[in-house]
Amino acid sequence: MTQASEELIAAYQRDGAVPLRGVLNQDWLERLAQAVEDDIQSPGPFYHGYDSDEGMFHGNLRLWQHHPAFRDICLNSHLPELAQNFLQSEKINLLYDQLFVKESKMSQRTRWHNDQPYWPVSGNQVISIWLALDKTTAENGRVEFIRGSHKWDKWYQPETFGKTEAISSYERNPNYENIPDIEASREDYDIISWDLEPGDAFVFNAMTVHGAGGNQLHDRRRRGYTVRYTGDDVRYDKRIGTSEPLHNEALKDGDVLDSDLFPLLIPK
Repeated sequence: MTQASEELIAAYQRDGAVPLRGVLNQDWLERLAQAVEDDIQSPGPFYHGYDSDEGMFHGNLRLWQHHPAFRDICLNSHLPELAQNFLQSEKINLLYDQLFVKESKMSQRTRWHNDQPYWPVSGNQVISIWLALDKTTAENGRVEFIRGSHKWDKWYQPETFGKTEAISSYERNPNYENIPDIEASREDYDIISWDLEPGDAFVFNAMTVHGAGGNQLHDRRRRGYTVRYTGDDVRYDKRIGTSEPLHNEALKDGDVLDSDLFPLLIPK
């Protein structure tokens, strides 16, 4: 199992994003590849893909509830322990998982944003493990991060991505601000990224500002599968404008997440 070194944990805390090599072995890659195809053929209930003049994108979330391979990697693999290493947390809950498939020639960028404004949780110990199922480079849409942006304390207004009609627009939160046009002034920001081989991962904080290019390649898709976990200080917080598929009627604001929707994984 891939371990998070002290040096890598320190880089995560400092920069807000790091690469982690060899997270998935060949068995996991094959199981997840089949699970992705299963979801493309018969999407789960939270599908939010589209096919437009800019290409085809397949997105879905909460897949762990509807497919045994996704469930197994979220709940029973070494990923919860990795999250615990990076978060330095006593407990770990699953928040949710999400699939992003940019087919070849899918030219649309994933716009710059930070994640936590979308999610009904508060706290600092929220982490994403973005798993590469294909070789991932600048040419086919690797994720880019702004170094240290998780420390800005900037909550940017959620907006929809792409041309999907599956998710309605997000209600405007008066405590949020509009994100600046980062793409138009990239030289003003410390943008970092890394090429990934299949089985590698990006590990990043939920407040780190990030985006991704389109897939410019004509012969290769880019499949990314992300699992989000939370730690000790996270509480339920159903703020204005958060994502409805993550709302949990079993919880009220201020509650710990332990529930069927956000299962406690560590300690068992």
